[in-house]
This record gives sequence, C-alpha cells and structure tokens, in this order.
Amino acid sequence: MKSKSIGILTKPKFPEVKGTLQAVVAWLRGRNIHVLLGQTSATLLGEEGGYQDAQLSSKADVLLVLGGDGTMLHAARLAAERSTPILGVNMGGLGFLTEVRLDNLYPSLERVFANDYVLDERLMLRTHIHRQGETVAQGVVLNDVVISKGTLARMIELKIAIEGRFVTNLRSDGLIVSSPTGSTAYSLSAGGPIIDPAVQSLILTPVCPHTLTHRPLIVPGNVKVDLTLTSRDDGAMATLDGQVGVSITQGDTVTIHTSENRTRLIRFPESNYYDVLREKLKWGDG
Repeated sequence: MKSKSIGILTKPKFPEVKGTLQAVVAWLRGRNIHVLLGQTSATLLGEEGGYQDAQLSSKADVLLVLGGDGTMLHAARLAAERSTPILGVNMGGLGFLTEVRLDNLYPSLERVFANDYVLDERLMLRTHIHRQGETVAQGVVLNDVVISKGTLARMIELKIAIEGRFVTNLRSDGLIVSSPTGSTAYSLSAGGPIIDPAVQSLILTPVCPHTLTHRPLIVPGNVKVDLTLTSRDDGAMATLDGQVGVSITQGDTVTIHTSENRTRLIRFPESNYYDVLREKLKWGDG
C-alpha cells in the first residue's frame, strides 16, 4: 500500500480544515506517500496547481475526504466510475458516511497502509431525465434523487411506473427515491424506513402526500423506476444527492435504476452499521 497515492478532498467551511490539512499532508509526505491535492486543498495550503476534482478521483488510489457527509457524497459521485476507495474523516455534524473521527485520523491512515481495513460497497443510483424522447440530464448518486415542487406550486402530480408497469398517480409535495445508504438522509425525515445498506433495494418515500394511503414503498434493487411529471408546474426540480438540481417540466420522465458502479467506503473490521445508527440517532444503550 505504501506506494499508492492519496487524493485529498476538503470543504473549507469547517474552521479546523486548514490546520488538519497542513498536518496530514506533512505526515503523508514524511512517509513518502504521493499526495494529490484538489484545487480547494492546494489553495488552502498556498500551493500552486491542484487537480480538478474529477481528475483527482481518476489519478488517486485512495480518496481521503476531510469534511461531512456532503463532501462524501461529492466524492462518491467523482469516484463512481473507478470505484476508488474513500476514507471519510468527520469534520461535520451527524456524519453517517464518514468513518473516522478527527482524533483517530493518523492511526486510521496507518491501518490503511497496513491493509487492515475492509471495503464496504454501497449501491448507487443512475438517473436519466427524458424530455420528448431525448435525455436532457443524467447522473449517478449515492443517497437519493428528489422530485420536488416549485416554491409557488400547490402540489405536483407524478405518474409512477416500476418495470414499465403503472403503480400509481401521486399528488404530493415531492417524492424521494433513495438507496439504502440514503435511507438515513432526507427519506428518514419524510417518514421513510431505515434500510441496512446490505439490502439491495430502492425506497420511494412520498413527501406530504395528498392521499394518506401513499406510504413509503421498498422495491428490489434491480428494477427500473419511471417518474413522469403530469402536472404543469413552474419550478419543479429533480435534485441529485441534494447537490445538483435539474429543472423539469410537464411530461418529463425521471428514470432511476441501480448503477453498475458502487461506492467503496473504507471501513475497519470492528466498526458496525448498527453502532453507527445507535450513536448518530442517539438510541439507548443495550
């Protein structure tokens, strides 16, 4: 592992990022680890150059993310094609995706170099937005795709089909289609279930449905979901991982299915998904 390169992604909004970045880069270089810096990281350190984020994920053997879950989602989308392993260091708040606490950063890196870790493969969703027979946008997400109404719209209406079969017409403030990883994000706030990431599935969670019998729906991970906007709504959006927004109009269809790519998160054998849930959601001790 020692010959491998580490790409570093940061978000400068966290006050402790600069000091941490300086220290970890010096530590890695002192061990002759090849460090690749994103442009944000290079600017923070006052170094010339820096790779564009997309380049970083294609050149590095491991991505080290200093940030919160938002930075991790960004990294997951960048790393999707090569399935580059990602080690997340939590500098944010809740942090379901970031494996390592800041005070445990260096011991964790030592374990990565010693190959004392496991790769936790997470299902990703591939999205295409079709308009009059043409694809106008596409993307791959780790957490969710959200269809939401415009600020002035009363409700949106969506025709939902699974594997080409009509399921229902949904009138609501929106719909969240999430992966198991995304089940603890927006979907959870909207009343969706928590899904263990090992369960290959998609979750369709309505946001404030007009008909109360519309409940969260869990479907197999290998199906294709088509969502067609049937109402006329100015400002309706499809949002990918809460970070990329695409305007949609009446008649547009958002198609979602499992991506052939996976996000590979570096985990340590003693860490457990249910330990994370218990800690993050403040569940009681046994």
